[in-house]
Amino acid sequence: MNPVQALLRGLHALDLVRASADPVRATDVAARLHMDKGSASRTLHTLALAGYVEQTGDRRFVAGKKLLPAQAPQLVEIMRLREHAGSLLKRLVEFSEECAHLAVLAGDRALYLDAVESPHRLKVDHPIGTLAPLHCTALGKVFLAFAGAPIPAHLDRLTQRTLTDPHLLSAHLRSMAAQGYTMDDEEYAVGVRCVAAPLRDGAARVIAAIGVSGAAARISLDRLAELGVHVREVAARFGARDRAGGA
Repeated sequence: MNPVQALLRGLHALDLVRASADPVRATDVAARLHMDKGSASRTLHTLALAGYVEQTGDRRFVAGKKLLPAQAPQLVEIMRLREHAGSLLKRLVEFSEECAHLAVLAGDRALYLDAVESPHRLKVDHPIGTLAPLHCTALGKVFLAFAGAPIPAHLDRLTQRTLTDPHLLSAHLRSMAAQGYTMDDEEYAVGVRCVAAPLRDGAARVIAAIGVSGAAARISLDRLAELGVHVREVAARFGARDRAGGA
């Protein structure tokens, strides 16, 4: 299944849950969307991790807090965002020859919405629908540094470089905010470095994050800073275009 189909399937599952007066089972979703039960179950559990649905005690699913009426427009905006940000991801890959990703804030994690692969054989793979921690990923740090998301209560140490002291992390985030982009220097995965910057809407609110990820063997710290500046500039052009009425 291609990424667009996977995202559409998730949105269709959300529609089923929201429209149902009773809790929905994975078998219900599978039957309505013509998919196998295992795929339906994985889709629902991913949506639950992102806060869009909640699982009941009898393994059924109901609408989560993010599917309250006031939040319903987000579903349309997610599809619009993915469409408009696609050209930015391609531009980042052309410049960096590394993988580019788009993510939104989903609860206390970053939800990957889109990706464009690197031409290199050794590449960073974060499939659409992946949920990643905020404190040790460049995309996740965007929401902490620029969007006012709270630092998670539990800061898991995933590598020796992961910052798990909230005071040190706060200082790090202030530094990232001052430079206009965030970095992940092998904090989420050994051998991987990433940079990211915020995408803003016409009102200058942070709506998503875009970034570049690649092997540390190819991305020195100097190269990482160069990529950070480029990602920041690409992201800024998106915001300026949106405020001018384009997309």
